[in-house]
Amino acid sequence: MPARPRPDMKISVITAVYNARDTIQACIDSVADQSYPHVEHIVMDGGSTDGTVEILRANANEARITRWISRPDAGLYDALNKGIRMASGVVIGALHADDVYADRQVLERVARALAAGHAQTCYGDLLYVAAHDTERVIRRWIAGAYRPGLFLRGWMPPHPTLFVRRDVYMSYGLYRADFRIAADYELMLRYLHCYGVSTRYIPRVLVRMRTGGLSNRSPENLLRKSFEDLKAWQVNGLPPRVTTILLKNLRKLPQFFR
Repeated sequence: MPARPRPDMKISVITAVYNARDTIQACIDSVADQSYPHVEHIVMDGGSTDGTVEILRANANEARITRWISRPDAGLYDALNKGIRMASGVVIGALHADDVYADRQVLERVARALAAGHAQTCYGDLLYVAAHDTERVIRRWIAGAYRPGLFLRGWMPPHPTLFVRRDVYMSYGLYRADFRIAADYELMLRYLHCYGVSTRYIPRVLVRMRTGGLSNRSPENLLRKSFEDLKAWQVNGLPPRVTTILLKNLRKLPQFFR
């Protein structure tokens, strides 16, 4: 019989947003419509000027988001860090303003996965979908189960599917705000590879992610991301491995043909 999560296993979902009027409502709806009842949704707006704030205010009035703040920040990871510090959940995940959960049972699966075996983190699979049609799949990121050493081969889990127990953030640190694009990679490398934080793979698609994200938006960003990937190893006292970063990029190719 599947493990039953405790009633006090609240999940906090953090969404960082800036000028995402066209997609933020779908993101909010996908959290509000989850079957799992113990959820709070915190939205950190970076001072949007395109109508996003009005959408957030309306959803707060209807209690479809738990808390929101709109003020300038130092970027995506600074906003996520502020949201994590504000969160009251035992488990914390991040859903970007352009993304949606794959179905209504995602957070229920997360709660059960973390209740079974007392894993400290969990993750699943991700679909890249067309920006204006979340039913049209562009890439399939099937992560597979983690085992020690996989990061050396260019592996990483899809960040939007990652859920982390709050005490892990408090013990091993938040996102590095000095990274502009790859702080998610650095955090997962630090947790799983360096500190051996336990994780559990959920073999289901958890998130539909619209194409056109920050790291893939331009050749300049792709190059910067690769440099930051190398830096992620350096700041953790590990020798930077160019072959690892090459393998990390090559792993994306099969995703287009699955």
